[in-house]
Amino acid sequence: MRVSNEDYRRVAEAIRAAEQKTGAEIVCVLARRSSDYSYVPALWASFAALATPWPLIAFTHLPVREIFAAQIAVFIAATLLFSLSPVHSLLTPRRIKRARAHRAAREQFFTRGVARTSGRRGVLIFASLAERYARIIADVGVAEIIKDEEWRAALDLLRARLREGSIADGYVAAIEETARLLEGRFPPGGKDELPDRLFVM
Repeated sequence: MRVSNEDYRRVAEAIRAAEQKTGAEIVCVLARRSSDYSYVPALWASFAALATPWPLIAFTHLPVREIFAAQIAVFIAATLLFSLSPVHSLLTPRRIKRARAHRAAREQFFTRGVARTSGRRGVLIFASLAERYARIIADVGVAEIIKDEEWRAALDLLRARLREGSIADGYVAAIEETARLLEGRFPPGGKDELPDRLFVM
């Protein structure tokens, strides 16, 4: 999914508008994928290679050397096959994708400085396209007042627009809903501490 200059502009404007209503800081990050899962093809190929000798031993009279060669050939062919993008994605368990995306969101929370704002009032809006994952992480100053379940509407808006292929619409809708939650509880004031932009990784 391509991120256009217009997408960047609209998200930046939405963040600036939201932060005029609240003293909290909003940071937006979009990941194309949270991991390359490079070990997955080799892992599945290893299972295929380990299973290869047994039917050959049971149903053929091939010598050990040929069975061993077949096992190596299966490993190489399976690794190449499982490395193809659609197959690779299908073979990666959803639980692992979710865990990697969750970890990426936590890393971005600290990397982008969301945890270093005055009053601990930072909020990260994170989405990872390949994993179809979205999360809002609030720093302790916000999390003490706004509970996790209250972010659900903003996340639902973000996910719905991303499924439609509209990055800017998704983030703008999530930012506006985030601002609605923040503005009554964290009145505007203080300096703008973090960049008002969409980070793409």
